[in-house]
Amino acid sequence: ARAWWPPRQSLSEMEGFFVLFMFVVYILYSYSLKKFYTGFTADIDQRMMFHNLGMNHFTKKGIPWKVVKTFEISDKSKAILLEKQIKKNGAKRYLERNYIDYSI
Repeated sequence: ARAWWPPRQSLSEMEGFFVLFMFVVYILYSYSLKKFYTGFTADIDQRMMFHNLGMNHFTKKGIPWKVVKTFEISDKSKAILLEKQIKKNGAKRYLERNYIDYSI
């Protein structure tokens, strides 16, 4: 099987075609621990499954986790910076200071 990249068409033939790769910074909440958890990923569905199946050492004690808020960002470095900013402030404080609606 031929790899999908490089394409058989020249780049000029592919004009107008691009893939927008998004990263997701997410805030989770655990009712059992009464705590928030912040992370980032390229696949939020897979990551949530990972957290809720107890496959992460830090989050396995808080199962089940609920998604409180997600932020889609196209630049990986900006996603990492936002994740760090949220963790530095604390998720609840970050949401409240920035008037971001969330429900738990």
